[in-house]
Formats: sequence, structure tokens, C-alpha cells
Amino acid sequence: MASAAGPAPRVRPATADDAGAVARLLAQLGYPCAHEEAAERIAVIAADPRQHLLLAEHDGAACGLVSLHLLYSLAHGAELARITALVVAPEHCRRGIGRRLLREVEQLSRRRRVHRIEVASNAQRTGAHAFYRDCGYADGSLRFVKMLGD
Repeated sequence: MASAAGPAPRVRPATADDAGAVARLLAQLGYPCAHEEAAERIAVIAADPRQHLLLAEHDGAACGLVSLHLLYSLAHGAELARITALVVAPEHCRRGIGRRLLREVEQLSRRRRVHRIEVASNAQRTGAHAFYRDCGYADGSLRFVKMLGD
């Protein structure tokens, strides 16, 4: 999808060389980490064939990312895909980059014969909720979290 801002972004798997961009994008999502931590996270995902980290680039610069985890669901008796992060740099919002990343995730999931994609979003991120609904995602289960600090 091309926009007034130019051609569609290129989407590709993230590599160790992308650690700085991944750290910057994660910070914008509210999950700051150092360059070294981002490099470690990229390495963990790259070593796991059930995880994927895709980077969107515009004019050679990272402008968004999406991470995906494929897993077997006992409840559904089938593989499902879970989006664990999706972010577009603020200066690139509303240019179709988020939709492009979702399309990549959906195509990857179809190739793996996954029929269900899940994504969780913080209750305060109402703009993200509207985005997901507009992209065909429906409200699902309520999610509960407990931090284990012991």
C-alpha cells in the first residue's frame, strides 16, 4: 500500500544489527530496554522457530515492528498465533504500516496452518483497540496478570 508519504514499507525479519531500532521501538511501546537487552531478545526469538520478529522499514530506517509466537492451544486443540508486540514509530503512524505488519503476520500464520491470531492490548490503549477492531479483530477474553517478584 503506497501513501502520500511514499511507497509501502519493506518488512523483513529483524537481525542482531537491528538491536538499536528494536530497543527504540520497544521504548515507544512502553517497554524500554538497553541495546544489549534488545540484542539478547532478538537472539532468543531468532533461535526459536515458533517465534518471529518482523521489522518495517521506510527509506532504510526502522519504523515499526511486530513479534509473533506460535503455540499449541489445549483449549482449541490447534495451533494459534499470539502477537506479543506491535508498534509503529509515532512519526510514521497513519501510513498503513501497522496494517502492513498485521498482513505479514496473517500470511505467515496461514502458511503455518494457523487459523486463530490473538493479541492483548493494555486497557488504556483505546486507539490500539480501535485499530485492531478496524483490522477485523474482535474483542476476546479478559486477561489477568500476576507478577512473580519472589
